[in-house]
Amino acid sequence: MVVSHFLKWIDTAKVGERAAAAAALASAYVGRELPFEDRCAAEAALTLLLDDPSPKVRQALAEALSMSANAPLQIISALASDQPDVAAMVLARSPLLTDSDLIDRVAAGSPAVQNLIADRPYVSMSLAAAIAEVGEARACVTLVRNYGAEIASLSFRRMAERFGHDASLREALVADPRLPSDCRHLLLVKLGEALKASPLVMALMGTARADRVMRDACVKASLTLIEGTSAKEQAALVEHLRLRGDLTASFIIRVLAHGKVDFFGAALVVLTGRDEQRVRALLSSGQDVALTALFRVAGLADATHAIILRALKVWREVANGRRVAGAQEVSWLMLKELGGQGAEGELASLVKSIHLDALRENARGHALAIAAA
Repeated sequence: MVVSHFLKWIDTAKVGERAAAAAALASAYVGRELPFEDRCAAEAALTLLLDDPSPKVRQALAEALSMSANAPLQIISALASDQPDVAAMVLARSPLLTDSDLIDRVAAGSPAVQNLIADRPYVSMSLAAAIAEVGEARACVTLVRNYGAEIASLSFRRMAERFGHDASLREALVADPRLPSDCRHLLLVKLGEALKASPLVMALMGTARADRVMRDACVKASLTLIEGTSAKEQAALVEHLRLRGDLTASFIIRVLAHGKVDFFGAALVVLTGRDEQRVRALLSSGQDVALTALFRVAGLADATHAIILRALKVWREVANGRRVAGAQEVSWLMLKELGGQGAEGELASLVKSIHLDALRENARGHALAIAAA
């Protein structure tokens, strides 16, 4: 009876009255306050309201039904496809929309729709993958900042590849503790590329110097990144660097000069295909002959073997508590293996630059300590 009167009344009611009545009827329906027959009639009436010419009525309907698992599915589906103001609440909150429904809407929807879906209280791994693959940058930022989203490593990687040039997404990704180390390195490279292309940087430095400065900055930032990389992620970071062509002999020498022996071991495992335990045993106590054979299999030139062995021996003594040393001392001893400050050649220039960087870093740290005292 109530629903019958409602259906006769809505033809002459004003928009505000229809919206209030729609909200009341929808709330009664999802609250299971109606007998079975009245519920059937109410569902028919609510379905009829989808044709109301005023978006305010449909918006009131969406607000009342959007968070309920008891809402009629056909109504939720229709509201989700309505104009943005109506669809927003349903897309953002309805538990009745499946991953398949949401993925289709991400693929075909506007940036605003993608953003609403990315901000849902729970985003599954498959839905997050769809947003990472086809979503706009704004939706990806929202997804990363949504701690109710399950994001796979591959999805992080796709977002970094697609929008690593976007400052907002870089900031969101770097702040996320779930971000894999290889993605962090990729973002470092993207940042370097963005800075290098800056008109201000180009005007101040020129193309050649900007390239060199940004390349050096990325290498140094990579060393810092290695420090924060867990043991289980080191192999992935090594493989990422290898595929990019960044796992060069010069980078490996720089890594070892700074005492990143575990990362050096992970690199040898990837480059040689040898057993990890065997490689680590050789690094900790292996003889020079066995180590140089391992270096050859890894593709390291014979000219680099002496300085690598020298650095390894120093870091072994440090690890065993028999010596205190840092990058400055180790790089100096490596340089001595090449003939000292008078040595010439690309390898000597590399080790000299590592040593000078260590000197500057130590001097900077000393000055800051004095200033803070």
